[in-house]
Amino acid sequence: MSDWPETSETLIRRVSEPLDEAAWSLLVSLYRPVVYRMARRKGLSHESAEDVVQTVFLNVSRAIPGWSADPGGPRFRNWLGRIARNAIVNAIVRARPDRATGSTSVAELLNAVPGEVELSVVVVREAKMEAIRHAADRVRGEFSERTWNIFQATAIQGRPAANVASDFGCSVGAVYASRSRVTARIREQVEEMTDFWSDSK
Repeated sequence: MSDWPETSETLIRRVSEPLDEAAWSLLVSLYRPVVYRMARRKGLSHESAEDVVQTVFLNVSRAIPGWSADPGGPRFRNWLGRIARNAIVNAIVRARPDRATGSTSVAELLNAVPGEVELSVVVVREAKMEAIRHAADRVRGEFSERTWNIFQATAIQGRPAANVASDFGCSVGAVYASRSRVTARIREQVEEMTDFWSDSK
C-alpha cells in the first residue's frame, strides 16, 4: 500500500505543509462530515455542530505539525477523535448555561459522548463511509449512466440482481459484472486517498 499516492501518513505529512492546500482540502472533505454527524448525534444544533467542526479543524491545523505516526504514539483517528470529543463536550456544556454544571441532564449528555475506544470506532466507521462517498463522486464520470445505475440499484439500494437485470434488459451476469467493475474502481480510489483499512496507522 505504501506505493500508492495517498496513504494517510503521506496525506498527514502533506497537510503539515502550509502551502499544500489540496492535501488540506482532501483531509477536511473526508473528516468534516464525520465530526459534524458526531456532534449532531449528541443533540447539538446545526449551528453548534458547525462551530464544533470549525473548532476541531482549527485545533488540527495548529497541532498537526507536531503529530507523527510513531509506533508508540496515537493513531491519527484516535488523535482526531480525542480533539472532536473534547470540542463536543465543550459545546454541550456551553449549550446549557442556564443549568447547573452538575445537573442530571448535562451529566447524562456528557456520559453519552463516547469514550476514546468507542470514539475511535465511530471515527473509523464514519470516515470509511465518507471516503467511499468521496471516491464514488470522483469515479462516477468513468462509467456510462447505465452501468452506474445498475451499480446503484444493486449495491446502494440493495435490489436483487434478477430484478435489476429485468429492468435493464440484460443478464444477471451483466448486472454482477457492472456492479463489480464500479465497486472495484471505488475501492481503488479509496485506497489511493487513504489507508483506513490498515491497522498500522
